[in-house]
Parts: sequence; C-alpha cells; structure tokens
Amino acid sequence: MKTNVFDTLKERGFIAQTTHEEKIRELLGNESVTFYIGFDPTADSLHVGHLLQLIVMSHMQKAGHRPIALIGGGTAMVGDPSGRTDMRKMLTREEIAYNGSRFRDQMKGLVDFSDGKAIMLDNADWLLNLNYVSFLREIGVHFSVNRMLSAECFKSRMEKGLSFIEFNYMLMQSYDFLKLFQDYGCKMELGGDDQWSNILGGIDLIRRVEGEEVYGMTFTLLTTSEGKKMGKTAAGAVWLDPEKTSPYDFYQYWRNVDDADVIKCLKLLTFLPLEEINEMAKWKDAQINEAKKILAYEVTRIVHGQEEADKAKNAAEALFGKGGSTENMPTVSVAKDVIEKGIPVLELLSNTGILPSKSEGKRLIQQGGLSINNEKVESFERIVDLKDLKDGEIIIRRGKKSYHRIVAE
Repeated sequence: MKTNVFDTLKERGFIAQTTHEEKIRELLGNESVTFYIGFDPTADSLHVGHLLQLIVMSHMQKAGHRPIALIGGGTAMVGDPSGRTDMRKMLTREEIAYNGSRFRDQMKGLVDFSDGKAIMLDNADWLLNLNYVSFLREIGVHFSVNRMLSAECFKSRMEKGLSFIEFNYMLMQSYDFLKLFQDYGCKMELGGDDQWSNILGGIDLIRRVEGEEVYGMTFTLLTTSEGKKMGKTAAGAVWLDPEKTSPYDFYQYWRNVDDADVIKCLKLLTFLPLEEINEMAKWKDAQINEAKKILAYEVTRIVHGQEEADKAKNAAEALFGKGGSTENMPTVSVAKDVIEKGIPVLELLSNTGILPSKSEGKRLIQQGGLSINNEKVESFERIVDLKDLKDGEIIIRRGKKSYHRIVAE
C-alpha cells in the first residue's frame, strides 16, 4: 500500500502546524495536489534553511504532487518582516533578478522541472505591474488591520517600529496564493513556521474572494537541540552555492554537528529510510561519528552530487589518517621561495585569503584555534618556513572544522 506523503512528513518530523490536518491528509492521499513554496531572492544563493523546503518539495513531488517554486522577485522588493528584528536591506530590481536566476539553478538539482512536473514562477510578473488603488480596493478591503497587528510576524516588530512598506508584505503574499489558485489550481501553501501568519492571510483571502477552501502547512525551522538556527558558522551562512561554501566546507559542517542533532538532521535532510535512521538512533559513542559521516556524505551528495561528495569525504579522511587524498581540500598556492625565506603566519594567512585579516588570526591564536599540520600555533610571531612543508604542502586548521591546504610551487 502506498504511503501517504503527509504521514512521511509527520514521521520524519517536518510538520509544525496545519490548517486542517485531517482534510490535508485526505487530500494528499486521494489526489495529485498543486502546492507552492515561496523563496525571496534576498541573497545570491540559497542556504541550508532553504534546503529543508526543497527536501519537502522533493518528498511531495515523489508522491505525485505538483510543486510550484515561486521566486519572490516582487515580494523581495518589499522584504518580509517575519522573524526579523530590523528592516531588510532594500535591493535593486537588477540584484533581485540576478539572485533569482541563481536560485533557479540550485533548485534544479532537487526538484524535477521537466515536462511540467514542477513549475517555476516569479511573482514580479504580476506584483510589479499592479495598480495601487485598484489593489487596495480589490485586495486590501479584505484585511483587518487589528487582526494583522496581532500576527506574530508583526507583533515582534512593533516595539522597534514597523515600516508601512513591510506592512504590505502580508497582502502581497496572500495575493500570490490567490493568483496561483486562480491560474494553476494551487490548493496548498507550504513554508517555514515563521510564515504561518502570511499563509493564513492567503487562505482567508481566497475564502473571501472565491468562496473556496484551501490549505496551509508549515515546517519546523532547522534548529539545533538548543533552539539556535542551524546553518550559521563564524564565517557566516552555510550556502548551497559551491563558490560561496565549498563542497568540502559544506561536508565538514554536517560532519561536525552536535551529537544531539544528528538523527534529526538525517530525518529532515536525507532520503534514507526511517528504519535505517531509527537503527542509527541506537548507536552510542564512536558509532555516532559514523552517523555524522553518513549525514555529511548524504547531504553533500544531495546538494552537490556524488562526485563532489566523494571528494569531500576523501579529503576529510586524509586529515584523520585514513589515507584519503588532501587534493580536494580548499587549496591555495604560494611561491616556494616565500616559504624558503620564511613568512610570519598571520601575513601568510591574510595574504592567501585563508583568514580575512591579521586581527582575526590573532583572535584565533589567542583562543587556541589555529593549527599548522595539527600543531597549535602559540605565538603571533610564528614563522612558516621549509620545516613546515610536508610533501610540498602545509595543512592549516581554523577552529575545529575548517581546513585549508597551502601548496608551495
């Protein structure tokens, strides 16, 4: 008997809130449903937080439902206040269009857009040409300001001040759902749990304008067991773009998650069968490291493909004496005579871009977080010279997780 995708999502721990649980389960079990998830292109790459949404999209698509990936070219002009304590930076149309094109490329690895199996749209196509007064008369008339102000996404902003431009965001996202319902028969909106108020706005608008019932479902945000958002490092976000976060660094991020988060991440971010993951949940001590390696490999394979996952795994194993190759580690070259003469470590690392600045290097050394070939750097004056060259390379470690290779040529 075919498993209902609603049960799959629930068992794996995705679902945070639903508007009509029984009706949604019945709908997903009985027909092919068109649903949508929106992605505002506020950066030039998707990040780990978006990955959860794409995995959901993939689960839904594999169960026979049709995803609409909605690029928020119009909504990004305004900026979503949800989950924010301050207003988003205003982007130009050109920046937003470029970011949207990058999102499209990255989504294609996880969702099948061939032969109409999934649709990719941009809400700039209908939002940017709206007549403001007509929009207020046709759409704004259905929204109660009192009710909007009680929504979580606005409540958290009232103390610091909520700009009028952001106040429009809920109307725009609600209008998206109405438009997709009218043009594509879209019956469900999915999103992170911070989108709950905006999703309810769209459901209510469709009921008022069309007299029809549609549905909403939100997913747990990707957080650690301590409630902190995952996908952030000292260097910034963990991106899906290999130019911004190398496949090796991406692999290392998952390889180093806390023990308490491994099983949750395996359920949410891989397609491994639950029986297999539940077996891993019984593992203890050294075996947990094996589960982390499986997690790191699977997530890297899903995002970057098998070849890059194999390279990252190989490079990581080389560091821990398992005979893998260091070639796939992030690598920079320096002239051999620079090493022969000797160069202060802070100068070497800032010149090669391994560290953003000498002051960052000093901070790392003070905290005991910088190593050369697995030996801790104790002094700011440490000179790197020929004695540090092992087989023509030097391995630099920043903190626990970030490795770089310097090759002398």
